[in-house]
Amino acid sequence: MFAKLLSIFAVVLLAELGDKTQLATLLFASDRALHPLLVFLAAASALVVATGAAVLAGSLGARYLEILPLKLIAGLGFMAIGTWSLMEHFRGA
Repeated sequence: MFAKLLSIFAVVLLAELGDKTQLATLLFASDRALHPLLVFLAAASALVVATGAAVLAGSLGARYLEILPLKLIAGLGFMAIGTWSLMEHFRGA
């Protein structure tokens, strides 16, 4: 059980490092008008709410879908986001 929790922690941590959310948080933290602790609390709260929504959606989805289609849908979603990001990059956006 601990190994699975550690695996989830590591995957989410690595996925979050350097993403747009972290960069936005970095920019907010650089604003001298905002206290860094408040930026941390707001960003951490947002991540908790977003993660809660993902867990709820995954739990409900698991009731209605077998695990293979659920992983397939998630994989296709990641591929779509990656393709969109590459197209935006090469389009110069």
